Amino acid sequence: MKLKKTAQILLAASLGLGLTTNAISHAGQETTVEIKSQKLTDGIYVLFGQGGNIGLSVGEDGAYIIDDQFAPLTGKINEAIDKITKEPVEYVINTHWHFDHTGGNENFGKEGAVIVAHENVHKRMSTRQEMKAFNRVVEPAPKVARPQVTYQKEMSLKLNNDNMRIIHVANAHTDGDSLIYFEEDNVLHMGDCYFNIGYPFIDIGSGGSIDGYINALETGVNLANDETQIIPGHGPMASKSDMATYVGMLKDIRNNVAELKADGKSLEAVIDAKPSKKYDAKNGKAFIKPEQIITAIYNSL
Repeated sequence: MKLKKTAQILLAASLGLGLTTNAISHAGQETTVEIKSQKLTDGIYVLFGQGGNIGLSVGEDGAYIIDDQFAPLTGKINEAIDKITKEPVEYVINTHWHFDHTGGNENFGKEGAVIVAHENVHKRMSTRQEMKAFNRVVEPAPKVARPQVTYQKEMSLKLNNDNMRIIHVANAHTDGDSLIYFEEDNVLHMGDCYFNIGYPFIDIGSGGSIDGYINALETGVNLANDETQIIPGHGPMASKSDMATYVGMLKDIRNNVAELKADGKSLEAVIDAKPSKKYDAKNGKAFIKPEQIITAIYNSL
């Protein structure tokens, strides 16, 4: 399943999403990234590399994946899939539009995979996007990289002896987020509506909000039970209990910020008040720092 590598590369070093210029310096160049797979059930796997975690379903109907990281990693992703199944990737489901989750779309699309996502993912990938939080502009993706099948609220794929539900959660990480739940295998992919590495990135410029993010997490908690295996957008596998603790933390910080804002305090004053202080040691040392999550919450309330 070796695919041609695209000349396009969107580095995420400035986004802090794990891909550095040392890992990939030129499009088409071999990378130092290793793609590792973990078996979750007889038909479901997770692939860890650089960028968003990839879900993989295999079975009698072929193979399909959830997200596809960066374009230069497609070859290594396919090598990892080949160790599990020789079936081609028939579908790619994108959890949202960010390029650490959709960078491989062009490669898979050229090989015939059908790309599926929320309608807003298609809209954002079809137009020039400005990520003001990082002073970055993302140009429209090639047509072959954009979703061919879109939905508004919920859809499902009944493949590989499972009913995979694709559920839109509005204005969470972005305005086009999908949660993917495998009902029979009891596996839930949260996309970037769950960062199991620390504080989340809430992309307000792409329609994200703290209240929508909390709602997305609560939707995931309600879908799950104590046996559900949860794939976060970034970080290791998690449980319902882990995610419930995470949403409780975010709700506490959100309420602290809301109270200070209601008192008329400026953003700078709210940051100085350290409303996330008791969570910072555990959650504030990765991608998003305390002042960044406070700013996102303040600006989205």
